[in-house]
Amino acid sequence: MAFSPEHVIDIAEAVRSARHDGAIWSVNSEQMNVNLMRLRTGATIPEHVNAELDVLLAVYEGEGELIVNGEAIALGPGVAVVVPRNAQRMLRCLRGPLVFLTAHRQRGGLMPR
Repeated sequence: MAFSPEHVIDIAEAVRSARHDGAIWSVNSEQMNVNLMRLRTGATIPEHVNAELDVLLAVYEGEGELIVNGEAIALGPGVAVVVPRNAQRMLRCLRGPLVFLTAHRQRGGLMPR
């Protein structure tokens, strides 16, 4: 099986060329959604509950704070967190850009089609 170009990413190049916050790369396969996210200093993902699925979050660059059910988790390069479904969560970038990868089982993606 050959990999299609959209299934391979140079993360450093994607971050260098990003001009916006949010999803800067996404792959939606038959079984997974994977998103490379970027947030500037001070940006947040507002408090919400994801009742559908667990989400893996792995940080590549920057510093942030993830609050899950009221508990603060420091984010920085090399930190990975599995956020369980039904957990109340919010994320803020303390020193950006905060660059992180999210992965979860398939559902609608973040990138517009």
